[in-house]
Amino acid sequence: MNYRIGSFEEYQHALQEATNSAETCWAGIASHFTWKKKWEKVLLGSFEKPDIRWFEGAQLNITENVLDRYAQANGRATALIWEPNDPNDPSRSYTWSNMLQEVCRIANGLRSLGVRKGDRVCIYMPMVPELLFSMLACARIGAIHAVVFGGFSALSLRERITDCEASFVITSDEIRRGEKNIPAKTVVDEALNAATAVRNVLVTRVSGAGVSMTEGRDLWMHEVCGHQPTTCEAETMDSEDPLFILYTSGSTGKPKGVVHTCAGYMVYTAWSFANVFQCDPGDLFWCTADAGWITGHSYFAYGPLLNGTTVLMFEGIPTWPDAGRFWEVIEKHRVTHFYTAPTAIRSLMTHDLSLVQKRNLDSLKMLGSVGEPINEEAWHWYHGHVGRKKCPVVDTWWQTETGGIMVSGLGGFMPQKPAHAGLPLPGIQLALLDQQGNEIAENEKEGLLVIRAPWPSVIRTTWGDHERCRLNYFAPFKGYYFTGDAARRDENGLYRIIGRVDDVVNVSGHRIGTAEVENAINEHPLVVESAVVGYPHEIKGQGIYAFVICTGDVTDMKAFSEEVAREVAHHIGKFARPDRVQVVAGLPKTRSGKIMRRILRKIAEGDYANFGDTSTLLDPAVVDRIVSDAKEMHG
Repeated sequence: MNYRIGSFEEYQHALQEATNSAETCWAGIASHFTWKKKWEKVLLGSFEKPDIRWFEGAQLNITENVLDRYAQANGRATALIWEPNDPNDPSRSYTWSNMLQEVCRIANGLRSLGVRKGDRVCIYMPMVPELLFSMLACARIGAIHAVVFGGFSALSLRERITDCEASFVITSDEIRRGEKNIPAKTVVDEALNAATAVRNVLVTRVSGAGVSMTEGRDLWMHEVCGHQPTTCEAETMDSEDPLFILYTSGSTGKPKGVVHTCAGYMVYTAWSFANVFQCDPGDLFWCTADAGWITGHSYFAYGPLLNGTTVLMFEGIPTWPDAGRFWEVIEKHRVTHFYTAPTAIRSLMTHDLSLVQKRNLDSLKMLGSVGEPINEEAWHWYHGHVGRKKCPVVDTWWQTETGGIMVSGLGGFMPQKPAHAGLPLPGIQLALLDQQGNEIAENEKEGLLVIRAPWPSVIRTTWGDHERCRLNYFAPFKGYYFTGDAARRDENGLYRIIGRVDDVVNVSGHRIGTAEVENAINEHPLVVESAVVGYPHEIKGQGIYAFVICTGDVTDMKAFSEEVAREVAHHIGKFARPDRVQVVAGLPKTRSGKIMRRILRKIAEGDYANFGDTSTLLDPAVVDRIVSDAKEMHG
């Protein structure tokens, strides 16, 4: 199997080759990287336990593949361009040599504080170069980085710090996002009010705002790292040593710490980037995702840099100072590959078209979509107005747990169909199952999306709770990895992702557990119980609809909804606030007490007639009351 596939015919050959001799294919791909010691066995284990191990016996350090080999080969070439939040501020560029030096300074600084291999370092920062350098510095010395999105609240941050027992936190004075300055250090201080294992907080100066520094714990990044040597020996890592932990929402209310390991993640992320995006020397790749999400890890940071591709890092938001900022940045820096979320596309579609039309976007070669299924209208707008009908759109499907892209249009030479992710990458053995676990062989069918065989970047465990990993992904259907998504395969075998089948909603590409939101809502003093479901939202893809039982009458529904939203923002973050809140007298429960969420989803969608069998409900009349109130509420 070639490292880079260049045609549909080569794809078909690689697909067959990877199915027939997976270990030989992945060994060939892995040979493109720098290893301190080669592997003894390509793949061990199976989905049964699960106990998957890739490149057993190998030793490496991923940063030698990200940085050293390019600094040595062409150190003066540009590796990173940073575009600040305020367009009036200057951009910054870093060569491969510059970036290696910056990473080594921070790595040495961390070592001077006592950070050692296996320690967990939580990173809570804006999209500034020091965030990327800190991630790579952790990897350089064998520490496990756990990046937390800057939109999470102090309580959510504390929960993640506590779960992974982080002993160090890296943050900034503030997070600049459009016109807002979010006090990141203050959030960290609040998160650390309760007992944690954190010994030091390293603070990067971003805005220059004054912050409170706790003596003996808090230190300035420039004071600790600024004078450090610009070389740092890379820690020797075993292939299955953890590289990072990234938290994703689960259906139980407690976030899952997804663990990815050094070798398999490196090999698959690099290879998938090379094939999906087909970047050439001189190209500039811009992934708009925050590094707090898996897309930012795999296709802003590791994937492109492992291939020597120059990346653009953007601190701001797409609608400030106006809704033309994305297009302005593409024109300014001559971006060739642009990878963003359908939510952003749908939001920008609502603004004046001249904001796109007045910009020179001729540098673009390829567009990408990530985070959620893209609808046909958004696909055509993106392809027509941004890509000017000359750029292929790779609509990618994958997950935090998969580490890299599973389904895509692969570089534009593959069959493309609006709103369809496309075909699986070679080595990814997709299948559709019915509810009983039987494979659906025919096309033009819907089913539960599963994967039959391991790939190098598959989730290894959930931090501190391997049984949770097994139950979530490998127990539902024996011998398969269960994605939690439903999908449809068309007459040509192209996959269209329909959506989640578990209690997780996908809001603007962010997976949010309904139990997390319910737990937060239930903290409101008037709330007795709540049930949250997703519903179609024209901008976000899915919105959050909350059905709430209260202790008494709510006289001011607007004020109550705002109070509920603040409660959720406090416990999780503003991005998880409910879009609609409906006060109900009761919830549709079975006699065993289980909430029939499929009924609530129908009501949230405005479908009041197709509830199916309700005979198992404890009180079927409660559905009529919820429907009546919903109709009145929404006219």
